[in-house]
Amino acid sequence: MNIRENQEEKEYRNLSPFASHSRDSRGRERAEQECDIRTCYQRDRDRIIHSKAFRRLKDKTQVFLAAQGDHYRTRLTHTLEVSQTARTVAKALELNEDLVEAIALGHDLGHTPFGHSGEAALDEICPLGFAHYRQSLRVVDLLEKGGQGLNLSWEVRDGILNHRTAGSPSTMEGQVVRYCDKISYIHHDMDDAERAGIFSEDDIPITLRVVLGDSCRERLNTMIHDIVINSAGKDRVQMSAEVEEAMRMLRKLMFQNVYRNPEAKKEEERAKRMLKEMYLYYCEHPAEMSTEYRELIGRGEPLERVVCDYISGMTDQYSMAKFKQIFMPAAWAVY
Repeated sequence: MNIRENQEEKEYRNLSPFASHSRDSRGRERAEQECDIRTCYQRDRDRIIHSKAFRRLKDKTQVFLAAQGDHYRTRLTHTLEVSQTARTVAKALELNEDLVEAIALGHDLGHTPFGHSGEAALDEICPLGFAHYRQSLRVVDLLEKGGQGLNLSWEVRDGILNHRTAGSPSTMEGQVVRYCDKISYIHHDMDDAERAGIFSEDDIPITLRVVLGDSCRERLNTMIHDIVINSAGKDRVQMSAEVEEAMRMLRKLMFQNVYRNPEAKKEEERAKRMLKEMYLYYCEHPAEMSTEYRELIGRGEPLERVVCDYISGMTDQYSMAKFKQIFMPAAWAVY
């Protein structure tokens, strides 16, 4: 019995009966020889971490565009916080931590530059539509490794696709990530908003603070414990009605006070116009995209989708540099 088989046997002995066991995975779209050291979900986690799309997350906006300061979250730090929170919950519930980690690390690979404003821009202008959760799956299925994709396990792909609020993950591990994504961004976006001076504890109604706590730390602790307590020994991940409703109201408050706040979003419309102009430009000049994207068109992928692939894969800084290169006269570049 090799190391991987030993780990798979330990999963059967130690994990919850509701956990996803590596040896029972529904497999990959393309069959591969198993690793003698790592389980399938551990391999998926490693493939995601070593992907180009994962590295680019460090220079993609979370909430604050062009934030001034070293401590504001990026899409990468958001991803890492989701992963850590989800692993904490998975360990407490005796679920498969490797599967949870792979889903969490891959869930936002398809995000655009400039956060959800970039996503909205592409969705508005592309006739095929655009959504980051579908794009994340497209990244791992097709765009990585020169058009070959990462060939991930079915359970990881299902968790990535269904991490959004309206999603319905098929595994307990996917359900954990779905909850922890919301918990994490509510917590850290509020922390960033307080740092930016556009939100304070006094903005939170006392009714919510009584249920969830009087600080970001207390609220994070409350939500995590509530999931663990209410999901232990059950075949689905859930929160108590009281805490889930309080979390929903807190999320609504964040949309009103932070996500749509003029200070946080003062550059958002400019960013959207920039990405829309770039979309139109590359639809007219596809030969100016990178080779790997031109090859996708040659393989029969729709032009509009490939242009979205190209733009959504850009970091904030790279997209601004490309816009400047395309639309600003060279003689003006020194000013």
